[in-house]
Amino acid sequence: MKSSKDSTRDLIGLKEVREHSFITTAGAEVVFFLMKPSNLSVMSEDGLRARIYSLVTVLKGVSEIDMMCLNSKESYDDNKRFLRKRLKEERNPVVRKLLEADLQHLDLMQVQMATAREFLLLVRPKEKNEREKENTLIRIEKLLEEQGFKVRRAGMSDIKRILAVYFEQNVTTEEFEDTDGERWVIFGENE
Repeated sequence: MKSSKDSTRDLIGLKEVREHSFITTAGAEVVFFLMKPSNLSVMSEDGLRARIYSLVTVLKGVSEIDMMCLNSKESYDDNKRFLRKRLKEERNPVVRKLLEADLQHLDLMQVQMATAREFLLLVRPKEKNEREKENTLIRIEKLLEEQGFKVRRAGMSDIKRILAVYFEQNVTTEEFEDTDGERWVIFGENE
């Protein structure tokens, strides 16, 4: 059992967050690539099949890649469940009408955000030499671009946001601190 003095980083096995990657406590590096999905909802079935085949081609050819998909927007399922329950219980027609309007509004918001997914490619470079590692990352990026995918390496703020969504389902914070409460510290006072 871990002691209560362990940091969050220790508990999730994270040693360091770098500009485009993080280092695990086991010493492995994980580099993140953000991949923007095409508007899949308007693609033909053949077009969709071709996109999937292109991605499979890349994934088969590069053993260092893992793939992850996150919701990058709020989920309103709990709110909708609550509104449906209230609708069943409510007897006042005016309040019922308001609850129905709220439910329709949440449905509309969810439909508008249906494509709010983020696809992440996690690359675990095997090379120890920084130059060879960089060459591998460039090769992977080019492979993806050649297959028609919009891809970029995640920056440090992207990685913090990804970790927040993954571990906490936090999709509302604009900027993440390195240390909790960091924004409230004013340097130069009472030193």
